[in-house]
Amino acid sequence: MKITILAVGTKMPRWVDEAYNDYAKRFGRDISLELKEIKPEKRGGGVTAEKGIAAEHERLLAAIPARCKLVVMDERGQNWTSVRLAAGLKEWMAGGDDVCFIIGGADGLSAELKQRADVLLQLSAMTLPHGMVRVMLGEQIYRAYSILNNHPYHRE
Repeated sequence: MKITILAVGTKMPRWVDEAYNDYAKRFGRDISLELKEIKPEKRGGGVTAEKGIAAEHERLLAAIPARCKLVVMDERGQNWTSVRLAAGLKEWMAGGDDVCFIIGGADGLSAELKQRADVLLQLSAMTLPHGMVRVMLGEQIYRAYSILNNHPYHRE
């Protein structure tokens, strides 16, 4: 199974890259986790939030892998537990599906992309820095994977 994280934003602080990479390298051969950074649209100079979201929307659409489950991160999405995420991962793996998680930019994501999602998922009701979301999402995907493999990383 291939899991792709599309994240609007580039040039994260070193600690973000190091923390994310620490989780990404923990998976076995049956899962690959790949992060693809999407260039954010510069704001100002007549570029409104709406225009920026539209430009980022096009870049995201072009980067979504073919035939995958689409999980869009949104503060108003479903609030899954780690165990529920593991169940979703198990279901997607059993169906032979790849998965693409999308993290939006500073102004969020287009309504069209949210409607297209198979799952609208909340990582937190709080607003989080985008770099932190990458790390937390990578950790939660690894946690779900460890739950499925009865690894002691997750404790109930």
